[in-house]
Parts: sequence; structure tokens; C-alpha cells
Amino acid sequence: MNLVQQLLRPHLRDVQPYASARRSMSGGRIWLNANESPYSADYNVDTANLNRYPNFQSVELNQAYARYAGISPDQLLSHRGSDESIELLIRSFCEPGQDKILICPPTYGMYSISAGLNNTPVVKVPLQRMPLQQADTVDPSDDWQLDIEGIKQQSEQVKLVFLCNPSNPIGNQLRSADIEHLLEYFAGRALVVVDEAYIEYADSASFATLLTRFDNLVVMRTLSKAFGLAGIRVGFTLANSEVINALVPVLAPYPLPDVSIQIATQALSPDNLIEVRQNVIEAQGERERLSAALTELPYVRSVLPSATNFILFRVADADAVMQFCVDAGILLRNQSSQPGLSNCLRVTVGAPAENEQLIEVLAKFATTSR
Repeated sequence: MNLVQQLLRPHLRDVQPYASARRSMSGGRIWLNANESPYSADYNVDTANLNRYPNFQSVELNQAYARYAGISPDQLLSHRGSDESIELLIRSFCEPGQDKILICPPTYGMYSISAGLNNTPVVKVPLQRMPLQQADTVDPSDDWQLDIEGIKQQSEQVKLVFLCNPSNPIGNQLRSADIEHLLEYFAGRALVVVDEAYIEYADSASFATLLTRFDNLVVMRTLSKAFGLAGIRVGFTLANSEVINALVPVLAPYPLPDVSIQIATQALSPDNLIEVRQNVIEAQGERERLSAALTELPYVRSVLPSATNFILFRVADADAVMQFCVDAGILLRNQSSQPGLSNCLRVTVGAPAENEQLIEVLAKFATTSR
């Protein structure tokens, strides 16, 4: 064992970094692998004070997002994307090697990564599948839902429950009644964290409206998706003021760059919010068009319903489809390594022209793979 391995904390010696879209794939001319928005906007940036550190929390930004989310500013913390919220919560509430987090795979990979970095055990209770014999007779929304009884059976020493809603990578919505049931079940002993990175694309209300009802509810939000601002890395933790105050000492002294604060604040202006809503409506329409086109392809086995800006679909040979698209300059995301998702691909809903090119390439694969 070399010196670095000797000095490194033992639980970090075999940790693998999160395989982000940019880290796992490069090149291409159409990027549909990171659930980014295809829409961008112009913003005015004042560089006069870049020689100064920014405020720990921007009052203007926090007030703007609080208005948007329908909460009080003291129920909000702004920071580096929603990924930092995951890290903050685990570092603040989980004693390393002792307390646990609970996740429901297939789900967002950073929950497990952040827990591993903190030497926090991860309890996994997979989402429940609809019985195959009922697939044609039961509402598709009943598929890939929370295993409530399984969660209860494995809840010992759990401090944080991470629920991705709408789900990534499935794309569906979890039943609100199930989430509320877990909030009541874990009351007084664990926080239930609802990750709403894709909430703008869904037709349901945000759980942020229930913050005054449940003191163990935490909601994570981001500007990286519907707002088209993945490049500025701005996210928010929404919770009751006691939780927010507990996170403050753990957060870095200057969590957001001044430029990011400026752009994020402008993005939350009334005029820009109208544009964001228009972009979401177009994305929802393109999502339905793309889903319908995927359904018509002979090698596509199933297309899952989506309440997000991406679609998960199962094919006969995911590796072959992926390589064909890469050769055509189109990047998708292979989710086959996730439990229950063999031969499943995830495609971001792009701009209309991008989606049209994707459909053409996928149709061409059908003719060349016979």
C-alpha cells in the first residue's frame, strides 16, 4: 500500500466518483444525456465588485426564490446546486458509521455517493413494480412506487429518507399520499427529503406547500433544469427554520459566486418566469411527441410515462442503440446498470429540431439492425 492509500481514510479507498454526464461521455453534437434544458437566455452581469467576496446568503436572491416557491425566506438556504443540499443534510444529521440514510432505487446516484463520502451506511428499499399480469389493466402510475412496508421494516437508525419526486431515472411521480404517510411515520426521528429537481415539468403541486405542516420535511430545488441554468450551479434547500439554522454552520462561508447570484436573481424576475413557463410547456409537448415516436419503433419494448424533461425507454439491445446514436453524434444515457433497468436508455427532451434528428437516427437504426 502506497503512502497516499495509507493516509487516506479507509472508507474512501474504494470510493468511485459519480459518473456524471460530462465525465462519462464527451463529444457529440446533440447532448441529450444530462437532463439539461435546451433553452438559454441572456443576462446582464455587473463585474464591478468581483474583487469582493459575495454575501453568505443573498437576501435578494433568497427573497425572490421564496416568492416563487410560496414560502418564507427563513425557510430557505441557497447554495451550489441541489447536490450541496444532499451533502449538507448528511454531514449535519448523520453520525459517520452509525446513522443511516434510506433511498429507493432506481434513483439519483448522488445520494449514495455523498453518504459514502461521509461513511454513512445506505439502506436501499427498491421501488415496487407492478405485477406483469396486471400491466394491461392497472393505471401505469401505479408502477415504480414506494414500498411503504419495506421502508418501515428497515427504518432503524435511519436519519434521512431521500425521495426523488418526480423520479430520476424513471420519470414518474410518487404517490403524494405515500410521501405524506412516511412524513407522519418518521415524525420525531428522521427527516424526509423530497428532491424536486424536475417539479416544474410535473402537473402536481410542490411539497413545499406542506412545510408548515411537517417539521421533518425538507424539499430540494434547483435552477439547473427548467430554468436552463445548469452552468451557474444554484440550488435551494427548503425546510422549517430550525432545519435551515442547523445547516448554516456546515455550509461554506461563500457558497455561491457573485455572478451566479446575479444571474439567478434575474432568472426569478416576473418576465423571465413567464419565459420559463413557456419553455416548460413546449418541453412537455415535445415529451409527448417523442414518447409517441419511440412507441412506434419496433425494437422499443416499452416507454415509461414521464413527468420530467426526460424519457426512459427499454430496447432490445441498449448498447447497440447507444453506439449507433453516439456514431451519429447524439449522446443518450444508458441506465442498464440500475436495478430493474436492463436495456433501458434515458433521453433528455431537447429542442424540437434536436428531437426530430433523434427520431430520424432511431428510425434509421430500425432499418439497419434487421
